[in-house]
Amino acid sequence: MRPLTPLGMATLGSGLIAITYGLARFVFGLFLPAIRGEMVISPTMAGVIGALPFLSFVVAILAAPWLTRRAGVRASAVTAACLAAVGLLTIAYAPVPLLLAAGVLTCGISTGLSSPVMAEAVHRVVPSGLRGRVNAIINAGTSLGIALAMPAVLVWADAWRSAYSGFAALAALGALAALLYLPRGKRLATTSRSRSEAPRVNRTQWLGIVRLSGLAGLMGIVSAAYWVFAPDAVLTGGGLLPRQAAWMWLAVGLGGLTGAGAGDLISRLGPALSHALGLIVMAAAMALLAMAPGHFPLALASAALFGAGYMTLTGFYLVRSTQIMVDAPSLGPVWPLLATSVGQVAGSPLAGRLIGSEGHDTTFLLFASLGLTAALLSWGLREDRQASPRLSSGPA
Repeated sequence: MRPLTPLGMATLGSGLIAITYGLARFVFGLFLPAIRGEMVISPTMAGVIGALPFLSFVVAILAAPWLTRRAGVRASAVTAACLAAVGLLTIAYAPVPLLLAAGVLTCGISTGLSSPVMAEAVHRVVPSGLRGRVNAIINAGTSLGIALAMPAVLVWADAWRSAYSGFAALAALGALAALLYLPRGKRLATTSRSRSEAPRVNRTQWLGIVRLSGLAGLMGIVSAAYWVFAPDAVLTGGGLLPRQAAWMWLAVGLGGLTGAGAGDLISRLGPALSHALGLIVMAAAMALLAMAPGHFPLALASAALFGAGYMTLTGFYLVRSTQIMVDAPSLGPVWPLLATSVGQVAGSPLAGRLIGSEGHDTTFLLFASLGLTAALLSWGLREDRQASPRLSSGPA
């Protein structure tokens, strides 16, 4: 089998991320009304089941660097795709809520494993000058999965079991592709470390990751209001139809494809300005929705802006973390991605409480203001544009 080219790595990686993030994680909420209509699931139980992917994601993303070192890139990626297939198939055939919860939990494990494994695969396959671009393209696979899932939601909204069976088949194809094309466990670059030995990370690198993760946590808080309550805002506050709200998620996915340029954005504008720009775009999306929740074209524009801002930022965290921890590419993304999820868990109940007391419009404007505040804090990422990605002189 011929080695993967950078284009091949970007294609395979974005496909796997589309499966483990887009289909195995984010699409569940879109099918939840149909699932609740068939199964006896109370709102409280639905909330508990919806929280399970976060729990399994946390455990899996913390374990992913260790698994990658021990089992290698190929075995770890195949494991992530197979877990997605098992989880999706379990959801498709779940006769009771307990098995449904088990499937959702398994999908969260696959999601947590996939990003660090793909970052390590890029490090081993792609030349250093192209890694930022390829990592950003792979990260944008989430948007691809969301965008491709929306036709399934619209066509098979009531036949959700058939849709999940189809998603499981795609996951199985992804596992086969990983098995055939990804490199084995042995590093392609010369190194004196054994495969199971943890890479060394110096103090400067840890400080860079901590700074990055703090901003990622703030972004997670800001984004939570949109992910959880944007459909509710246009349905209850704007009077739009459920089908129109569903099209918003397609716009989120399509807009998010611009996140594939996150690596190039860092190269052109530098880390601080790139991060600030992503937050400004996301804040603009929230403000637009607050001002015109009942205007369908503006709601679609808001969704596209949110997808662009959110995926650019998650791509930024992936690319920048692998630049900071250049010798530990599977470890670097763990902390900012984990911080993003923790921020979303904290932001969701905060947004819900504010909506209950202040309404959708005020809440979205407040979260947009928080996003702009976080954009101002991006100065902490400032660094000479010509500085080495290894941060040999440390981040300023």
